[in-house]
Amino acid sequence: MAIEFLSDGSIDVIGDLLRFNLVFNPGAAFSLASNATIFLSIFAISMAVVIFYYGRRVKSTPWAIALGLALGGIFGNLADRIFREPGMLRGEVVDWIQLPNWPIFNIADSAVVCAAVLVTILSIKNIEFYGPNKNDEKPND
Repeated sequence: MAIEFLSDGSIDVIGDLLRFNLVFNPGAAFSLASNATIFLSIFAISMAVVIFYYGRRVKSTPWAIALGLALGGIFGNLADRIFREPGMLRGEVVDWIQLPNWPIFNIADSAVVCAAVLVTILSIKNIEFYGPNKNDEKPND
């Protein structure tokens, strides 16, 4: 939809605070590693495999949400890398949300960032990935 609606130019949504502006990004966040698109694609595929492997065992709802956000973001950007020009695993990601003094991003990027924040919070709070520790459960009397 971003390509369809923003090809003719950007749209100011909330003055200078929020603008929809179509950009094709060959790199990662902040346009880093623009010449390493294939590496970024392989890394994304690897992370998805790791999440699928460990995600099958998750028993914690917050951890499941974090992994789901990460996978959604990974697959959102990976779809662009696979199917967009200039070709397989080298495609440019469609970014379109622009805030002042911040790089242009998309919803998939937001999902990855939210996942990272949630994983950090869960880790700091020591929330169990595999659910509560069975040794902490009270015996039935």
